Amino acid sequence: QVQLVESGGGLVQAGGSLRLSCTASGRTISTYTVGWFRQAPGKEREFVTATIWTGGNTYYQVDSQKGRFISSRDNAKNTIYLQMNSLKPEDTAVYYCAAGTRPFDSHYDTQSKYDYWGPGTQVTVSS
Repeated sequence: QVQLVESGGGLVQAGGSLRLSCTASGRTISTYTVGWFRQAPGKEREFVTATIWTGGNTYYQVDSQKGRFISSRDNAKNTIYLQMNSLKPEDTAVYYCAAGTRPFDSHYDTQSKYDYWGPGTQVTVSS
């Protein structure tokens, strides 16, 4: 079993930055695909970005919100980070991290491919 916990959410002005953390326990997730999703009030949960292990200590990131959101990993801490820059009011949502234990090389936005989810952290961007 893997437990995921997000942190780092909060209130920020438009144009500002936040760094979210997703810390795993129970098992190392260094080889897992880790996705970030978000859910705004009244909307369905949507895909934000994902990082995929490609071997060794190499990862690549898909769909980084046009370069505004950068994901990185600290395997020693079993933690994934999401650096969010140039935030907009429409980025306001609860942000979730999710880990997929089975290899998959496409459809990273498919939520059923992820086996473990964190409880989420609120991000609010004021205008």
